[in-house]
Amino acid sequence: MRAAASAVAVAMSCLVLCQAPVQAQNKEATKPIVLKGATLIDGLGGKPIPASILVIVDGRITAVGSAKSVKTPPGAQVVDLKGKTIMPGMISNHSHIGIVKGLKAGPDNYNRDYILSQLRQWEAYGVTTVTSLGLNAPEFYDLRAELHSGKAPGADVFGADRGIGVAMGAPPAAIVPVGPSQIYRPDTPEAARAAVAEMAARKTDLIKIWLDDFGKMLPVKVKPEVYAAAVDEAHKNKLRVAFHINDLEDAREALKAGADIIAHGIRDKEVDASTIDLMKKRSSWYVATLALDDSNFIFADKPKVTADPFVNRALDPAVKTQLEDPAWQQKVHDAPGSERARKALAMNQKNLMTLYKAGINIGFGSDSGVGLRFPGVAEHRELDLMVEAGLTPLQALTIATSGAAKLLKLDDRGVLKVGRLADLVVLDADPSTDISNAHKIAAVWHRGRPVAASIGTFAQR
Repeated sequence: MRAAASAVAVAMSCLVLCQAPVQAQNKEATKPIVLKGATLIDGLGGKPIPASILVIVDGRITAVGSAKSVKTPPGAQVVDLKGKTIMPGMISNHSHIGIVKGLKAGPDNYNRDYILSQLRQWEAYGVTTVTSLGLNAPEFYDLRAELHSGKAPGADVFGADRGIGVAMGAPPAAIVPVGPSQIYRPDTPEAARAAVAEMAARKTDLIKIWLDDFGKMLPVKVKPEVYAAAVDEAHKNKLRVAFHINDLEDAREALKAGADIIAHGIRDKEVDASTIDLMKKRSSWYVATLALDDSNFIFADKPKVTADPFVNRALDPAVKTQLEDPAWQQKVHDAPGSERARKALAMNQKNLMTLYKAGINIGFGSDSGVGLRFPGVAEHRELDLMVEAGLTPLQALTIATSGAAKLLKLDDRGVLKVGRLADLVVLDADPSTDISNAHKIAAVWHRGRPVAASIGTFAQR
């Protein structure tokens, strides 16, 4: 990863931009804000628009296009962004909140202050919407309401309530120690239906099921009759189901049971025609989470990554100390698990390209918020790995914006067009020509307001 603009530059940009929407809270005093002169990536995959004009009123886009097609409204406050690039705020379809703080995972991390600090970090890195895909405590719903309404700062949040696992199995308590109010582990179809009914009553956005034995590290998987009942009950309640998987066989069985979203890439074998047909039949979504396996070795294989200011500013001090320890680096580099992760990443990248070329719906996520997948940083790493796999930068950016919005069935964000929320990232260079330019964040606007925090201000404190 290459360094982004300095934290000072980001802060200075925000000081200038933050003056613009102060009056917007009072509708009588509202006047248009015009972002003028930037190259604009609209999120739909089309050719970037040079010297664009984007008009914001009350947090939404009211006009956008070239200087020839859009006029600056009278009395508007104009922000000159000549030489910059604008893109939509990114949307994560697979993250977790309140799980890991520093080097420690535990139920005590699921608290309002810490989660808000994470959401503000995602936002500062240009991820303006996050899906917390399971392992959520009851506090999630109050937080979701505040973020949806804009009453709390940070990335907007959606979620999958607790999710369904299995006793003595996934999600493994040794790796993800969560409280009893953060996971269901039903052992019968009836218990699975009851769990889904409870989550539905709380108005969850999605249902999550873990179907994996972590390379036979765990003694059991969720039984087919249990996850089939959970899917059936979810669909009766008009809820879609995301499956955590690793293996091709589990992905295939999940799809047969009615999976709507495959929430991790298939990493043990090449995806086959029959699985592709199942995905097409169900119009299923696929979220590769390439950064998951990458995070298991990248900081050891390439120690300079940790020193990159774009990464370094996001690190908790204890994490930074560990990543910079040569003994830790050597141990992780040589570990058998790291070699498995390298092979899994390569297979995941190959399968991503196969499915993309087959026309499968591709979502965006990195499983950030768990392990060494740091909020915001992991999403940018996901972009890098998608391009490394064979996607063009513009294809990857389209998946991370409008594609991710479509997965969540959100029609108010992910694209810079009239009527959408003004969630956008201002960059010092064009990421459609070089994906590393997405790291060069000058400012982030969320719901028409510039974010006052610079990268690193909320680094997992």
